[in-house]
Amino acid sequence: MLKRFVQLAFAVIGATLGYYLGPTLFEMLRQSPLNFGDVPAPRYIGAVLGAILLYIATMWFSGNVVQWIRWSEDRLTRIPAADTLFGALGLIFGLIVAFLIEPPISKLPLPGVAAVLPLFVSALLGYLGFRVGYKKRDELISLFTMGRPSKDKGKKDDVEHKILDTSVIIDGRIADICRTGFLEGTLVIPSFVLEELQHIADSSDVLKRNRGRRGLDILNKIQKELNMRVLIYEGDFEEVSEVDSKLVKLAKVLSGKVVTNDFNLNKVCELQGVKVLNINDLANAVKPVVLPGEEINVQVIKDGKEHGQGVAYLDDGTMIVIEGGREYIGERIDVLVTSVLQTSAGRMIFAKPKLLERAL
Repeated sequence: MLKRFVQLAFAVIGATLGYYLGPTLFEMLRQSPLNFGDVPAPRYIGAVLGAILLYIATMWFSGNVVQWIRWSEDRLTRIPAADTLFGALGLIFGLIVAFLIEPPISKLPLPGVAAVLPLFVSALLGYLGFRVGYKKRDELISLFTMGRPSKDKGKKDDVEHKILDTSVIIDGRIADICRTGFLEGTLVIPSFVLEELQHIADSSDVLKRNRGRRGLDILNKIQKELNMRVLIYEGDFEEVSEVDSKLVKLAKVLSGKVVTNDFNLNKVCELQGVKVLNINDLANAVKPVVLPGEEINVQVIKDGKEHGQGVAYLDDGTMIVIEGGREYIGERIDVLVTSVLQTSAGRMIFAKPKLLERAL
């Protein structure tokens, strides 16, 4: 369909050129050695010939034109709406400034310069306006949203955007969190995150490939099985190469929150004033509180680093180091908590077998 449209458009262009240039060309042919004589040359003949010639010519290069149009369409659809809007506003402002200063430039005593300089100034100011509007879009968005009345405050959570990063998708717990209803609003999955997931899923490394495929399965599960609004953000930030930096920029554009379990991304977002929801912090917050002296029934899985130690785990993954628990590997025993160590990497519980306590 697009190819036919291109051929028709070039046929119309050929007809137009033939209509206006046909008589001149016929006059040149009459004066040439071919001596066409007094053959009439009405304009419609030139229009028909021009349309036919350009239509035939498009059979060779229409494919390239269609390919270029589709490439341009793909590039334009990837540009975020905010970038396009503020870039266009900057372009318009630059052209307005060029229009205002054009009269003084046109009155310069140099005729050649006065004719060309306004076009150059218009192009330069239009380009500068577009670039300034594009680069300052985040500041302009903040400026326009500053002081917005809070009449829709009750609806804020319904429209708040939660932007998922690659690590939290691969982690998989995000689906369970969404199922419980603790995460509200719209889940935003950027296209560049999908590309990174696909790249991981196509990796030659078996572990990476399985992680990538798991992430894609989690996304399908969220989109099809859970009652959550999911938005696939098609835009990209081509001036930024790192995915984490793109996530921060997207969060600023959408005024949303980044959902992650990446410690470094968490710190970058905090430094740039972007709100973060770290599911590791959530997991640590909901872990059951264990105090020294409490009794826990666990299964000893393996031996510890120190001599005689055994290691067990709670259902939430918390590691329990059991002094003298090595001899109980593979058994379920009651242990008494002696101390709890909380670190940035998580929580570790130290205990000793209750049987040993009774023997003492």
